[in-house]
Amino acid sequence: MREIALHILDIAENGVAAGADIILIQINENIVENWLDITISDNGKGMDNDTVASIVDPFITSRTTRKVGLGIPLFKAAAEACKGTFKITSQLGKGTKVDVRFQYDHIDRMPLGNIQNTILTLLIGYQHIHWIFHYQVNDEVFEFDDEPIKKELEGISLTDPSVLKFIREYLEEGIQEIMPE
Repeated sequence: MREIALHILDIAENGVAAGADIILIQINENIVENWLDITISDNGKGMDNDTVASIVDPFITSRTTRKVGLGIPLFKAAAEACKGTFKITSQLGKGTKVDVRFQYDHIDRMPLGNIQNTILTLLIGYQHIHWIFHYQVNDEVFEFDDEPIKKELEGISLTDPSVLKFIREYLEEGIQEIMPE
């Protein structure tokens, strides 16, 4: 994958496939300390210790639609190639958490990419999930929680053109506001 946002999409979709109904995506660009931290956590079915230990193997996947799972091993390799770390913690019946760290200014670190479109894709594609997005750049924070919006809409679909436009603009403006000059 060419950008981190696509890895985030892949990991979040793993949470959906695991039966999660709440998924939290956190991104912290700490430019001062030279780290890019990403955490994706869900309350899905979780994994046992053996599965967690083997999940970084590209020839292991829980999906029945294919025989290999490259998303997690590639994300891990990308982080480690940039003096970073990759960690999965999971508990059966409780959920899974993926923590990834990149050296922010490493020459091989792929760009974050279009995180707004990634979040929007997840919101629209999986409307039954409660999505929480926390994005921080140094001391500036943008948070998005779709539950208040869904409650206010009272059953109107997130795919309604006016709703879609509002959410897209809200994400774009919120993220833009915290970006360094």
